Amino acid sequence: MEKTPAFQLNFDGGSRGNPGPAGIGFTIVDAHGNVVDEVGEFIGRCTNNVAEYTALVKGLEAAIQRGIKHLIIRADSELVVRQIQGIYRVKHPDLKPLHARAVQLLAKIPTWSFGHVYREANSRADQLANMAMDRQTRIAFSAPLSQAN
Repeated sequence: MEKTPAFQLNFDGGSRGNPGPAGIGFTIVDAHGNVVDEVGEFIGRCTNNVAEYTALVKGLEAAIQRGIKHLIIRADSELVVRQIQGIYRVKHPDLKPLHARAVQLLAKIPTWSFGHVYREANSRADQLANMAMDRQTRIAFSAPLSQAN
């Protein structure tokens, strides 16, 4: 049986002030490095950690919509990475439902891995989140669904 190549999801969230005006960004690229999704979205006022989780959830929803079966997930938020990995407990009440949603979505992806990267390796997701905060809008590029599978 031939294994489907893995896609990579990078995500980032940020707020200006904590809480403050917030944005998210995520990218999904195929195994050849071709961008299949890039999204930046202004999400109103929240904390940085809520923005990080929101970016993860939105990125996972996009991956599932595309039917992606193998996903490598990378983020520069050590808190989110370690909470998803089960190393840290989720204590904050604002994060619990977002964490639960992320876990629910991950269960729909047959094979995935989740790891921490330094900010430099997550620059496009960070850039998208900042553009969304600057413009207070949604910015998106998506390849046709038929091209991403």
